[in-house]
Amino acid sequence: MSLWTRISEALSALTSGEGLDAVFDKLRKPPELTVGFAIAVIALGAKMAKADGLVTRNEVTAFREVFAIPAADEKSAARVFNMAREDVAGFESYAEKIATMFQGRDEVLADLMDGLFHIAVADGEYHPNEDLFLERVAEIFGMPHREFAALRARHVPDAAPDPYTVLGVESAMSLDEIRKAYRKLVRETHPDQMMARGVPEEAIQLAQNRLVAINTAWDEIEANHGE
Repeated sequence: MSLWTRISEALSALTSGEGLDAVFDKLRKPPELTVGFAIAVIALGAKMAKADGLVTRNEVTAFREVFAIPAADEKSAARVFNMAREDVAGFESYAEKIATMFQGRDEVLADLMDGLFHIAVADGEYHPNEDLFLERVAEIFGMPHREFAALRARHVPDAAPDPYTVLGVESAMSLDEIRKAYRKLVRETHPDQMMARGVPEEAIQLAQNRLVAINTAWDEIEANHGE
């Protein structure tokens, strides 16, 4: 059974008057958590798309880059997006339910934030309202500021990213300490590790994008550290 078929079943199980936040209450263990992850990214992405006042074609395309959505399943993804966009519940309510659903799974919440950043910059602009949105979601998720800053540095194209910020390390650390942090990030970003913690196989493109940024930052630090 495909991810999108399971999403359709989860939505069909909602009773009259229930919104997407009710789905998050019901999806508490694998493999349901993979469904929860997909719904969470699309639902929060839809709320974020309203933050800058415009849903662009690039942002819609970004969903297809985060998730490999077969043509036959686009209606299921669109249904989640439209439900979230039209739901009177605020994004903070969604974020709180999602934080509870993935309680104790900080790496999954970081993966989810990674997908949201990818969507935020899909139109080539990082709107101040999107930054406020993501910062608030990260706060609800309990994400440390340094980790949030590392995500922002990997994604936001307003300037060349500081490699130390990308890796979440300090320039005063030794090269060996930075190397350990780098290797830990690489291990955590391996597709097998991501799928093991509940990220759908359809969203593993996130790993490829993240590894590029991590490796680029490490190469720069290794070549210039201590100069």
